[in-house]
Amino acid sequence: MYKHILVPTDGSKLSNAAVKVAAKLAGELGAKITALSVLEPYVPMAESEAVAFYAPYGEKQYDAAVHKAAARALSTVKVAAAAAKVKAESLTVTSTTPWRGIVDTARDKGCDLIIMASHGRSGMGALLLGSETQKVLTHSKIPVLVCR
Repeated sequence: MYKHILVPTDGSKLSNAAVKVAAKLAGELGAKITALSVLEPYVPMAESEAVAFYAPYGEKQYDAAVHKAAARALSTVKVAAAAAKVKAESLTVTSTTPWRGIVDTARDKGCDLIIMASHGRSGMGALLLGSETQKVLTHSKIPVLVCR
């Protein structure tokens, strides 16, 4: 059935629950996992008084912080995959829109299933923040299993 599962993660409790589902399913199917962390690019602050306050936090510091968080999130997938005796690779991509990074990676890596979490926002929260999961569901050409 499924042979290559993409597991996007942000390291949240909900993502970690989806990671467990992905590892278990991959183990049962004999599939491999690609763990993904999508990093948003650094955007410098516009000139203002706030720049003086945030000046020490530049592009290098931002990159170090997001890569550290991504490594922590991806290590959770590696641990779950190892426990399920599943082959796993991990990678990070940079994208201004996380859903696009997920959909493009699934295509580029030849994945046949995406397993991801949904934070379950509704109402104004979903309207204002948008839903990366909803956008993946809308644009993905492969099946998406959503865990809540």
